[in-house]
Amino acid sequence: MANNQVLLLQPISGLGAEGDTVTVKAGYARNFLLPRKLALPITQANKKHVESLLKAREAREQKEFEDARTLSERVEKTSIAIAVKTGEGGKMFGAVTANDLLGRLKEEGIELSKKQLQLAAPIKELGSHTAAVKLHADIETELKFEVVSENPIEDGADAEDAAEDDE
Repeated sequence: MANNQVLLLQPISGLGAEGDTVTVKAGYARNFLLPRKLALPITQANKKHVESLLKAREAREQKEFEDARTLSERVEKTSIAIAVKTGEGGKMFGAVTANDLLGRLKEEGIELSKKQLQLAAPIKELGSHTAAVKLHADIETELKFEVVSENPIEDGADAEDAAEDDE
């Protein structure tokens, strides 16, 4: 099996970041990385190019870290409430999912991807909850939110008493 060493020009998930020298299969380099200008073959001239790529990478990573930190502070300060339909005794119809939270955060002006919001399972109970938000490899915060009822909660016993009073 032939392998080639290439210099990455852009970050590639599962392979490396720009400026990294990686060994890949010859076909992957020839058919995917090189035609899309994602990598360069290793030559003496390209090795000099590495330094400029590493500086650009450092600047990009620093900017991403700063952006993630400011977004983390905004997420921590944000308190959202999600109104859901409930039935007798405060039992929820359906569940609150990550998509519901993302939609509500978007209304607040906070853009997150579904991969960044880590909700273990859909929420099926009223009350206060938290979800983990991973904004950067080093920055993780918690989003506090409340699930409330759209309509007043009627206790199951109160509904039975009202039915007996009608008779």
